[in-house]
Amino acid sequence: MPARKDPDASTSVPCFYGAELRFKREAAGLTLEQLAEGSFRGISFLSQIERGERRMPLDLARHADERLGTDGFFQRRCEDAARARQAGIAEYFADAADMEQHARTIEDWAPMLVPGLLQTKAYAMALTQAAMPRATSDEIEVTVEARLDRARLFSAEESPKLWAIVDESVIRRRVLPSADMAELLEHIVETIRSTRSILQIVPEAAPAHPFMMGTTRIMTFVDAPPVVYMEGLHSGQLIDYPALVLRYRESYDLLRAAALAPEASLAMIEAAAEDNRHEAHEQRQPQFRAVAQE
Repeated sequence: MPARKDPDASTSVPCFYGAELRFKREAAGLTLEQLAEGSFRGISFLSQIERGERRMPLDLARHADERLGTDGFFQRRCEDAARARQAGIAEYFADAADMEQHARTIEDWAPMLVPGLLQTKAYAMALTQAAMPRATSDEIEVTVEARLDRARLFSAEESPKLWAIVDESVIRRRVLPSADMAELLEHIVETIRSTRSILQIVPEAAPAHPFMMGTTRIMTFVDAPPVVYMEGLHSGQLIDYPALVLRYRESYDLLRAAALAPEASLAMIEAAAEDNRHEAHEQRQPQFRAVAQE
């Protein structure tokens, strides 16, 4: 059995919160199973909270206070921990964002957009402005920086192994001007190669496949069961029911079979980047000629 991995309580409010829960539970002489009993929550869910990977819902905070005799401590701090995790991160993605930092593997399916871990600032800015048209410039900046900051996990000593599958339309859709699109595509290739990650493209000519709809992510962990995260426009859902996770796992494996090989996929992205560079150059030429004629 691997050694227990204690959370660093100084890392964040959720880690402090989780470390305190573990301290109080062990001081009370309770196992995870005993504390979870009667809470309608699983042991793995409670374990992830203790590691600072998931936030504690209010119903479980009340249960913990009652079982541990902590005089409402966890209820009072429940909202504080949640707020600490929400700066620039959508509420529905908060748990998944925390969990990706501790994942052993991350497998993304992106049918519409470049996965967040592979985005550039210009691309993230364009998406955020489109999704939040009434947000202030400061709010947009916070959201964009939070998204880009997630990529720091690649520099961790034990960073997750990323496997991303994207639809071909993702690299063809002109979300940005040609020069910025070229930068985005080059950034994707560089990130994949430098982190020894894997990326595949499902070509537009591919027949029907298991994941025709919905952004999907599968995460596995060293000391916790795997989970699936599904996201829509304004909502997201974490799935940890083992039988359902297994079905998503099988569907993702079928999706791999429908995609191009990794090297062919990167070659397609490099070719698209070159096309965008060429187009950006052509767009600049009339301006240069106009200046020369003046």
